[in-house]
Amino acid sequence: MPIVRIEMLPGRSLAQKRELVRLITDAVCNVAHTDPKSTHVIFVEHGVEDWAWDGKLYVDQDDDDED
Repeated sequence: MPIVRIEMLPGRSLAQKRELVRLITDAVCNVAHTDPKSTHVIFVEHGVEDWAWDGKLYVDQDDDDED
């Protein structure tokens, strides 16, 4: 049973998530030869205050523009 976990910032519409689920499920089933009923996709959304890279929170990334 494949489980695909997608972590992203919030803001995608329900229609966008439906399309992602359809495309990801199709891809996993085609490559891994699995059944769509056994393929799980989980969305985990993180707020801008919970995501960081390059030593800075996402919410603080725009500070680079001021330098």
